[in-house]
Amino acid sequence: MIVVAGEALIDLVPQPGHGPLAPLTPKRGGGPYNTAVALGRLGAPTAFLSRISHDTYGEELLAGLRAAGVDVAHVRRGPEPTSLAAAVLGPDGSARYTFYVEGTADRLFTAPAELPDGTRAVSFGTCSLVLEPGASAYEELLHRAHARGICTALDPNIRPGLIPDPDAYRARMRSWLPSTTLLKVSQEDLEWLGDDPGAWLKAGPAAVVVTRGGDGLSVLTRAGEVSVPVVPVRVADTIGAGDTVNAALLHRLSAHDALDGAALAALGEERWRDVLDFAARAAAVTVSRAGAEPPYAHELAGQGLSGRS
Repeated sequence: MIVVAGEALIDLVPQPGHGPLAPLTPKRGGGPYNTAVALGRLGAPTAFLSRISHDTYGEELLAGLRAAGVDVAHVRRGPEPTSLAAAVLGPDGSARYTFYVEGTADRLFTAPAELPDGTRAVSFGTCSLVLEPGASAYEELLHRAHARGICTALDPNIRPGLIPDPDAYRARMRSWLPSTTLLKVSQEDLEWLGDDPGAWLKAGPAAVVVTRGGDGLSVLTRAGEVSVPVVPVRVADTIGAGDTVNAALLHRLSAHDALDGAALAALGEERWRDVLDFAARAAAVTVSRAGAEPPYAHELAGQGLSGRS
């Protein structure tokens, strides 16, 4: 079982070709939510931990999780509204967001006493690690899971507009590293954080994966660096691409029985290349269609890359 912990929200995605005041289409979203859906679609046994509104958007978010085969038994509910993220798309399909998160349901998450039975890994990231009081609850869960020997995956997925004190956030993120098994960052995250991935390795993670947009993906371990190129596709937008990479990494690492620090450290170049290639191919499907719509296992199976969960 892979558990994903974090926010579920609604992306408001502009319709193409209508200019800056394009009509907005609501899409299910949120980094952790997208990661959970992607894992479920790939066939990985997955559970979601969050707090979701009772409103119409909240019901639709739960429906999306169930449709992907994600266990929602541990999702808590609340009367507060669902968070919203209004996207603006650049010429290359990249997205920038304005967030509407005051008084929303997911901010009031509290950590469960126990994780679901059979949990092998827990994934964290994005807004849920910024917005209090929920951020402290997710942080507590991260440290507790790692202390129990469970693989922890972290994708900070930096949203600068939500971070009032960048230096305080950078210091807080460094405090998570000793409790992180697998760290994934984008090139933009790397530049904003201003840190050296090599230093992060010394602080705790067994592997650091960096996504570099059109320049591919890389992993840095204590044994060295492995890189793969992107899969060329026509890009609709990049919404959910990094979240799909998170899911594909965890799914493929599970196929290699590598969901722990020692196994990650021992993974050789050939298997890392396989893991990264799988993630690149999965992300290529997501960026080829509008909104966060990660692939199903059968869409990758024809390429011999579906793997086992």
